Amino acid sequence: MEHPFISSLSDKTLEELQSTITELTKKLNFAYRMQNGAMIHQLNMVVESYKAEYGRKMDELLKKQGDRTQINIQKES
Repeated sequence: MEHPFISSLSDKTLEELQSTITELTKKLNFAYRMQNGAMIHQLNMVVESYKAEYGRKMDELLKKQGDRTQINIQKES
């Protein structure tokens, strides 16, 4: 479930998204250590939003590179 208060993340680069995910994961680990259920829930939704956008961007990148990286394995006659 994505966080309802996060606006569009489409303007972020892959590096920015990954950096933010890393920072949020550190905060999430802290929330687990403090056993703060409400914060854990909120941070999980935020991390999910960032990961979903990261996945969309990676899919787009792989589609663009797909034609260049395909290997033809058909036997030539």
